[in-house]
Amino acid sequence: MWPSTSLDRGRPGRATDQLSCVSLRVCVSFITGSYDRTCKVWSSQSGEELHTLEGHKNVVYAIGFNNPYGDKIATGSFDKTCRLWSTETGKCFHTFRGHTAEIVCLTFNPASTLVATGSMDTTARLWGVEDGEEKATLAGHSAEVICANFSTSGDRISTGSFDHTVSVWDTATGKRLHTLIGHRAEISNALFNYDSSLLATASMDQTCKLWDSRTGRNIETLRGHEDEVLDIAFDSTGQHLVSASADGSGRVYNIITRNCLAKLKGHEGEISKVSFNSQGTRILTGSSDRTAKLWDPVTGMCVQTLEGHTDEIFSCAFNYEGDTIITGSKDNTCRLWR
Repeated sequence: MWPSTSLDRGRPGRATDQLSCVSLRVCVSFITGSYDRTCKVWSSQSGEELHTLEGHKNVVYAIGFNNPYGDKIATGSFDKTCRLWSTETGKCFHTFRGHTAEIVCLTFNPASTLVATGSMDTTARLWGVEDGEEKATLAGHSAEVICANFSTSGDRISTGSFDHTVSVWDTATGKRLHTLIGHRAEISNALFNYDSSLLATASMDQTCKLWDSRTGRNIETLRGHEDEVLDIAFDSTGQHLVSASADGSGRVYNIITRNCLAKLKGHEGEISKVSFNSQGTRILTGSSDRTAKLWDPVTGMCVQTLEGHTDEIFSCAFNYEGDTIITGSKDNTCRLWR
């Protein structure tokens, strides 16, 4: 896998041009959010800029496509608003207003009928994609909400907070179903597995936990990391979980046996992002050591190191087919690898 496109997003010394987030659409395009208050849409094939989405009054910090459809983009900003855009034309459909502090995470539900936003104001909110109306305010955390993820069916959503807890909500009513208490530090991510029977949570307390998503009961605590756990990801079957840590390593767990199957060692800095490809045959990690790595999840061996960035990588992801990777770096560039 080699870099096919490298996009320079700014000029040296221009901190306001710095990239803040990246997201990849199925096959066709990808988006970047920036400190320059814009989101840009790029061609995955040519690397050419297709649209600049302008309108936010502060940093664009969270972005996402409504995959697998890919016809809409959501952008969340430090200006306390979220905007919904057309991927094809760059037109802004709606501006979602209601948060009283910065928006730091967002996601579409699987049916692409709702956008969820999480904010420094301690709430998450659900917004209608078609009518642009607020559908629910998910209030109950006592600190900022830094992650939000829907279940596979979209009937529930999890929110993780710096208050050390995760909440599970009914998306139809906005009612809180469970509060998952047990971590001793801030939450970094919380994800449902494929059949939504389990929730996995990652925390700055150096552990991951598995929970019964229907009852809210803690099933297992996964230990072993020597520093904060910064990210987690399930494979497509939901039977394997990978964790990424500030200790520079990753760990692959069998969810059924809860055993550690492999340890991913080789980075020289913290790993902030991790993901499986759709086939579950490769793991991708992005690190502050300026590299991304591909791993065999069975053996834990590094099969390739993606080098070229000159500053830490803060985001990386596979496309749906698993044959293209995007990396975003604090060097103000993103790269596509094929």
